[in-house]
Amino acid sequence: MRIVRLRSAGGELEAAFVPEAGLVGCSLTHRGDELLAQRKGLEEYARSGATFGIPFLHPWANRLAGFSYAVGGNEVELARDSKLLRLEEHDLPIHGLRPSGLQWEVQERADALSASVEFDGERLAGFPYPHRLAVDVTLADDGLTIETTLTPTSATSVPIAFGYHPYLRVPGAPRAEWEIDMPVESRLVPDEHGIPTGEVVMPKFRHGVLEGHTLDDGYELPERPRPFTVSAAGRTLGVEFLEGYTHAQAFAPAGQDLICFEPMTAPANALISHDGLRLAPPGEPFSSAFRITVDG
Repeated sequence: MRIVRLRSAGGELEAAFVPEAGLVGCSLTHRGDELLAQRKGLEEYARSGATFGIPFLHPWANRLAGFSYAVGGNEVELARDSKLLRLEEHDLPIHGLRPSGLQWEVQERADALSASVEFDGERLAGFPYPHRLAVDVTLADDGLTIETTLTPTSATSVPIAFGYHPYLRVPGAPRAEWEIDMPVESRLVPDEHGIPTGEVVMPKFRHGVLEGHTLDDGYELPERPRPFTVSAAGRTLGVEFLEGYTHAQAFAPAGQDLICFEPMTAPANALISHDGLRLAPPGEPFSSAFRITVDG
């Protein structure tokens, strides 16, 4: 698989993306230190969809409560045995359709890339809303920006429910010492399968040392969200929600040296619940952008 490598103008950051594996971000290094958790790695992501790095979750982020949904007059039944579907521990669909087979067209320069792809063909069985995706990645010495534009290509409006899942790690310090800041006021209460119930409460843990905390929580973002950050060993990593993102998920599983601050254009299960779900009208682009910042 071809790896597109980027380097910031001052050489502080280097990044790598893989068009043949869903344009996944497979590396982000700061002065030679890897900032992305590699988990099972690129080959396993391409083979099974086991996430790592910075995967693009499309056409929905996180879990659905079942295998059928209806939006805009389309009633969809997801095939449990589809090679494009990923199932989580409760046997529910998760993280959209696997990116295998997408033919991204990529233009690159030293510190940026632009990629586009048509969402059509067999993928329409699971998400019958034709559209075009364009992703623009820009690398500067203090951060990586990813802008995503979805443009409907038929007379059908497209539901907007995608997101990203950056697996961050702070080199040089154990997970127990990582200092977390998530400036949010509204946590989505999940059911026993991690599906939002519709109830919203104050978050249990927003600031402080990660220590033994485990996280798999969804949040409503405020109108002007401030970055989520993780700090340790003289370095701070952040996720800035620049445009288009209304929700976020924090994921920090026990026993793994990683934390994810996930930008989401809708809450989990929005294709079924319709909570927070937006539609892109025919021919009208929908754009979103987030930035991974690095300080230290």
